[in-house]
Amino acid sequence: MLSWDDMRLFLVVAREGRLASAGRKLGIDHTTVSRRLTGLETAIGTRLFDRSPRGVEPTAAGLEMVAHAERMEAEIDAVHTRLGQRDAGVSGAVRLSTPEAFGTFLVAPEAHRLYRQHPRLELELAPESRSVNLSQREADLAVVLTQPPRGRLATRRLVDYRIGLYASQAYLSDAPPLEQPEQVSGHPLVSYIEELIDLPELRTLDQFVGKARTAFRSSSSGAQQAAVAAGLGLGMLHCFAADRDARLVRLFPEKVEAVRSYWLVVHADQQRLPRVRAVINFLDALVEEQRARF
Repeated sequence: MLSWDDMRLFLVVAREGRLASAGRKLGIDHTTVSRRLTGLETAIGTRLFDRSPRGVEPTAAGLEMVAHAERMEAEIDAVHTRLGQRDAGVSGAVRLSTPEAFGTFLVAPEAHRLYRQHPRLELELAPESRSVNLSQREADLAVVLTQPPRGRLATRRLVDYRIGLYASQAYLSDAPPLEQPEQVSGHPLVSYIEELIDLPELRTLDQFVGKARTAFRSSSSGAQQAAVAAGLGLGMLHCFAADRDARLVRLFPEKVEAVRSYWLVVHADQQRLPRVRAVINFLDALVEEQRARF
């Protein structure tokens, strides 16, 4: 007979990807996690995880088991909610993957509001310049730059945003005149490290600037903005973040602008979980309040 304790342990291991971190989350040592996991696999009669020095990865059977376990989790959370223990239902960890600028400049500064509303909810924010696979449970929900293909995912457009060309006041005071976009190629540029990005939507500089000298590259949009604000050169930055930095000046706003979209994606089996729903509601409210910045 399977128990919810076994399924809960299985879910934590699947989400954490490491026995040690799963043990810390559960309040037990990793050897106990391993022993109970082995017992669960024996009871079911199949291997649920592939183990390696880097951690554990769900097998095909494990991924199928995750879907069943999450439905059980949703039903248990629903019981708490229906009985009026709403705060007890909104508890646990939610991993949110976002592009770096969205997570760093929008979500993180407002995360205290989510905590005040749901103090038993733990938000795990992963702001990265790479794509994540929700089907492989790399995150519970994600803000992405491209509408994903159809599958067991619930997807909708969250908001459009703009990327523009910026320089610092200090740089412009000493630099050669910049009167036309064509003159940009004569200035040092700040951009991404090509080999470290798998999101083509982040590559906006090439469509506006021809061959030019790149003075600084970083996989971090925040680091790029810091370098431009410090006077290193010119860079394509997210307007919702750069417009709030008094050191920066936007250049040629009517001629140099890229419009992109943020999409909200959640696995279909998880979208009704109270803790996931709480984060979705938080993001919706945040975007609505900040809409003028986009």
